[in-house]
Amino acid sequence: MRLSMDSIFDRKRKTQRPRLAPGALLFVFVAFGFSQGSDAATREELVERAKKDGEVIVYASMNVEEVEALTARFQGKYPFVKVSLNRLGGERLLTKILAEARLKKSFADVVQTLGFSMHTLRKKGILGYYLSPESRFYPKAFKEDGYWTTVYTNPYVVAYNTRTVPREHVPQGYEDLLNPMWKGRMVMEGTRVDWFGGVLQVMGTERGLKYMKELSKQNIMLRTGHTLLAQLVAAGEAALDVNIPASSVDRLKKKDAPIDWAALSPAPSALIGIGVTSQPPHLHAAQLYVDFVLSKEGQQILSDFGRYLARSEFGLEQVAKKKGLHIVPVNPELGEKMDEYTKLMRSIFWK
Repeated sequence: MRLSMDSIFDRKRKTQRPRLAPGALLFVFVAFGFSQGSDAATREELVERAKKDGEVIVYASMNVEEVEALTARFQGKYPFVKVSLNRLGGERLLTKILAEARLKKSFADVVQTLGFSMHTLRKKGILGYYLSPESRFYPKAFKEDGYWTTVYTNPYVVAYNTRTVPREHVPQGYEDLLNPMWKGRMVMEGTRVDWFGGVLQVMGTERGLKYMKELSKQNIMLRTGHTLLAQLVAAGEAALDVNIPASSVDRLKKKDAPIDWAALSPAPSALIGIGVTSQPPHLHAAQLYVDFVLSKEGQQILSDFGRYLARSEFGLEQVAKKKGLHIVPVNPELGEKMDEYTKLMRSIFWK
């Protein structure tokens, strides 16, 4: 599977940092005599320089409990670096970062959010070049080398209530969701443009849009928040959830809730990435934090929360195969169509 995943993004990767365009926000590291990618020659030197920084400002859109677990472990390991966390939902976080960039202010050292947004930030020069030594443990399909790497991936699946949906009626393919028996009995998160773009990626644009229009005729209830949607299905207020991350279902299932999921193949999988900004107030602490999150130790914390991880030691291919998942990483370059997808999704589903 790894070869097929990597081939999805088989493109030329630039080995040099991009040229500064007028008004670009890339930080000119030459003026300081170093670059983000080559400053810290050794781990010991990086740690010493991070001590002088004393703080790292993290902008993240991930689950509160998970990001707090990461920051707590990091501060336990590096007590001389205070983690200042600014957490917002994905769309709000991107809006905040872009607004700060327009004002030529940079308050973040590290950004951790949806791959679509990470790609947008890289294109706008808001993410800086830092090739973490941990990056080599991640397949090419799960990173934009030197800019950001996937912290975890969200395979989108269909959740169902195990009490109200007989096993023989559990959807096995995308077309099954168009069955009249599900009309008015499904929920979905109506702002998940990464899922929308991912389905168009696996189906092809023309077929994918036609499918979305047919799906919208099923009178789907629109809600916001993975946790809320999973709870609605478990409570029997909906039979199915159309676009939910598998891990959100797994968490409730472990608590013996009457909920499970089925994978529609191939399953688009959103990437949640992390990277250092191009103008970090605390450069070395930022690098140290990114290295920690991507390390085996940091990833183990997320594994304990049931996340699907791309780092090689965690065997995403084997885990996916065991659970009946054929994962296709959503191409982050589709983030360039985020505004278009948002408008299309609203016009189709928010009638």
